[in-house]
Amino acid sequence: MTKVLIYGGKTGWIGGLMADLVKEKGIDLVLGEARIENREALEKEISTVSPSHVLMAAGITGRPNIDWCEDHKPDTIRTNVIGTLNVADICNSHNIHCTVYATGCIFKYDDAHPLGSGVGFLEEAEPNFAESFYSETKGYMEQMLKCYDTCLILRVRMPISDDLFHRNFVTKIVKYERVVNIPNSMTVLTEMLPASLAMAKKGLTGVYNFTNPGVISHNEVLDLYTKYIDPTYTYKNFTVDEQAKVIKAGRSNNELDTTKLIKDMPEDVVINDIKTACDLCFQRMKVNLTKMGWLPNNLPKEFVRA
Repeated sequence: MTKVLIYGGKTGWIGGLMADLVKEKGIDLVLGEARIENREALEKEISTVSPSHVLMAAGITGRPNIDWCEDHKPDTIRTNVIGTLNVADICNSHNIHCTVYATGCIFKYDDAHPLGSGVGFLEEAEPNFAESFYSETKGYMEQMLKCYDTCLILRVRMPISDDLFHRNFVTKIVKYERVVNIPNSMTVLTEMLPASLAMAKKGLTGVYNFTNPGVISHNEVLDLYTKYIDPTYTYKNFTVDEQAKVIKAGRSNNELDTTKLIKDMPEDVVINDIKTACDLCFQRMKVNLTKMGWLPNNLPKEFVRA
């Protein structure tokens, strides 16, 4: 790994975090300027930069959430389908390793993978969740990306960071009046993003379930928030059927099997189970928010219950 080109590194969340990691490693870094849907400009940039590795973290998830995609389907296709395929296809034609930060929100619990069974979806599983346009396009994309020999496809789920950045899964659910309480596979970025760099450096390709092993529920996450961040915080639950009445698009709930990920992970990379990883993440969050002056009692109003 001698030179890394990142798409989504200038304005994207995961792309920006990856840019910081690449800098810390002292690796030559270039942040992509071309719009990924513009194939001609993209081809020129990749050829000119001539990277050893491309990290593809650009994409549309919608603001404030994936419901946005339901009303902006052409925009979603342009970036999440056409743009992503452009990057993967050009990298493949130039024999450049390309890591795509994709999603594991293309599955839902079913008869073969029941809730609470501990039976997770394998990398070979076909998507069975298309109840949101975002997930539907991501499901299409994975099937096509698998055709590229130089492509590493990482199924990220419900990403968690040790801050209260607006894209953080914790930040999102803390602001909800009510939440469902369903165990899910999730990705703690502080642990997993360095692992993705190690995987790219190793030259791994194909699909990987990119989550910490095991599952954790919404309530367990919020209980950690109460324990470490705001002891006064309270929340209420509601059912999936009740949730469906207040959202435009369905939400994916699933467990992903991480056996392949752990087996192929470079030996010097440590990945904790999701409950341990979340606990450690909230401990770091407490330190970070204290340094920012938000703790112990100065959280922004948007995080404080009336």
